[in-house]
Amino acid sequence: MNKTYFLTACFFLCTLGLLQAQNDSKKDFYDTNSVKEFRIKFEQKDWMNLMDSLRLSGDGMLIGDISLDGEKFSDVGIRYRGTRSFKTGSKRNAFTIKLNHINKDQSIDGYKSLKLSNALRDPSMVREVLSYEIARKYMPAPKANYARLYINNEYFGLFVNVESVNKKFLKENFGSKDNTFFKCAPHIDDMDDAPKGCKNKIFSSLQYEDNIDCYKPNYELKSDDEAGWKDLNKLTKTLAQNPKKISEILNVDRTLWMLAYNNVLVNLSSYTGQQSQNYYLYKDDEGRFNPIIWDLNLSFGSFKNTGVGSDLNLKKLQTMDPLLHISNESKPLISTLLKNPQYQKLYLSHMRTILYDNFVNGAYAERAKTLQRLIQVPFINDQNKFYTTNEFNSSLRSTIGKRSKIPGLIELMGKRAKFLKKHKKLTPIPPEVVDVSVVSRKKLAAKDINTFDIIAQVEKRPKNVKLFYRFDSKSPYRSIYMKDDGKNDDGKASDGLYGISIQPGEGQNTLEYYIMAETIYSIEFSPTNYMFAPYTADLNELNQ
Repeated sequence: MNKTYFLTACFFLCTLGLLQAQNDSKKDFYDTNSVKEFRIKFEQKDWMNLMDSLRLSGDGMLIGDISLDGEKFSDVGIRYRGTRSFKTGSKRNAFTIKLNHINKDQSIDGYKSLKLSNALRDPSMVREVLSYEIARKYMPAPKANYARLYINNEYFGLFVNVESVNKKFLKENFGSKDNTFFKCAPHIDDMDDAPKGCKNKIFSSLQYEDNIDCYKPNYELKSDDEAGWKDLNKLTKTLAQNPKKISEILNVDRTLWMLAYNNVLVNLSSYTGQQSQNYYLYKDDEGRFNPIIWDLNLSFGSFKNTGVGSDLNLKKLQTMDPLLHISNESKPLISTLLKNPQYQKLYLSHMRTILYDNFVNGAYAERAKTLQRLIQVPFINDQNKFYTTNEFNSSLRSTIGKRSKIPGLIELMGKRAKFLKKHKKLTPIPPEVVDVSVVSRKKLAAKDINTFDIIAQVEKRPKNVKLFYRFDSKSPYRSIYMKDDGKNDDGKASDGLYGISIQPGEGQNTLEYYIMAETIYSIEFSPTNYMFAPYTADLNELNQ
């Protein structure tokens, strides 16, 4: 090959590769392995006083320009966010940035609203990013990464860049965006204004109130239709008075994932903690409410109060009961659901999955170390940070602070993982689905197959094996028991091979499915991430 041509080709390919890499990274504004650069420019010299005034007086926004990794946006709306973390004159206040405040079409990768968290009470700076990363394995949850923030060319420090739970998020995760939508974050200051007869300080616990106005200090209606308050009232009434019907109005499995997650990670600034807060509720097109977890900067025991008694010390955080609140009627989402034996088995199964996927194997610790290495330089250069560099460096293995006493992630979760692994509620060995297959057309067969014949090999003596299936991703799953009876090409009876035949309707050529196997005490799913990536089968492929 001509040398000049070779060098030119190499240069061309390298350039293409670089451009492709740039495009790939730009596709995900919330790439967890990157640190974004936010550069805000205000024309007003006294912008900090103006921002303080806007925060104290309401939700107004100050107009400014912003550059995001070099991409410029003009006339964006900017304001401080947060309640307890907000301080006048502080350079560590959290931010909300609306790219579309004036120009309605202005966005970055489709994101129009951005939120910067100041990582309050997190000397490790990894709680929020790591917690969201783990949550997204099991439920719809915001994306999060890091950002270096500059304002008028002054470095304000390292912040956490968290995806907003808004219409874009709802559309991507639920296929709709205009149904009833609540933010469950109680307004403490408004509780004294509640009508007479309302229960006292029940926060966003989903306790039933006959008077709809009693809900209003405890929940924020984010959707447009005021009828949403009636939907919330119906949900709480069903939970209180007709729990056998709760699956018709609440996505129970999604709720159990959130509750299991909160418990394993000792995430008590949540429904599981004192104020039953920091989650959203969205009513999907099937008419069921779905909880969406939010505000995770105090996870891993940074907030320590369960709502019963005083704050937990380190040992009590490490050994927190996996069935915390099961008898606490002021937490009906936990007590009502977990008193149902089947729901409790599902909850414990989800706890076991989260525990073994992330903590027993030490994966969380390695990920935390990787994230700290990523942000070490911008953290050290941050002159406004809440914690020292020495505290940051020791924050994974040591408790930081004399008053708040923020436990180290490894210090907390190393012993918690061992405690949960040995807990009597989590030690029963679940069945094991070792193989799953769909029967395809045999060679030289005269006819095409027109059914989905599914076979699962399940070991460790399951009591029941159930198939959940649907013919398109927007429909709810149906369920049917699989049988070890030698039929449906599953061998002979009682050989551990379970089979079932699913007859599709006209035009239903594809199938999404997952398998649940259970004993008296435990449940196993295959695949384990069935909620996001079920098995699939296609009749056209089976007949090839």
